[in-house]
Amino acid sequence: MVRQSAISAKPVVYRRAVARGTLRLRPRTLKAIRRGKVAKGDALHTGELAGLLAMKRTAELIPHCHPLPLTGSSVEIELRSRDVRVAAEAESVGRTGVEMEALVGATVSLLTVWDMVKYLEKDAKGLYPIARIDGIRVTQKVKRAMPKGR
Repeated sequence: MVRQSAISAKPVVYRRAVARGTLRLRPRTLKAIRRGKVAKGDALHTGELAGLLAMKRTAELIPHCHPLPLTGSSVEIELRSRDVRVAAEAESVGRTGVEMEALVGATVSLLTVWDMVKYLEKDAKGLYPIARIDGIRVTQKVKRAMPKGR
C-alpha cells in the first residue's frame, strides 16, 4: 500500500525555503547568453519563468508531496563568468514545508536554460562534455509560528 503522510494534526505555520544550484557551460555559450544571441530567445528570463511555473506543480511531479498554496515565490538567475547560478525561493503558510518546491524551481530553471542553449554545448558526438548541473541544495529554511489571532 502507498500512502501520503497525514499532516492534518500539524500546526499552520509560516514556511520559507531557498534552493540554489549552478549550470556549468562553455565560455562561448555564456557569451551568447550575455549578448542575447541564443536562438530560442532570452534563456535567463525563460529559465526564471519556468522555475516559477514548476514550483506550482511540485505535487504533480513528486508523488508524496502535498499540494501547497504558495503565498510567494521567486526565481533569480545570475550569469557568472563560468556558470549560471539560480536561487529559487518558495513561501507558504501551511502544515508542511516548501523545500521541495524551492528545489523543483531551481532544477527546472537550470534545465530550461540548458534546453535553450544545448545546441551550443554539443560536441561532435552530440554529447555535452562541459554542461552539467551542480550543487542543487536547500540553503535556507524558515519555519515560524503564526501570530495569535490569525
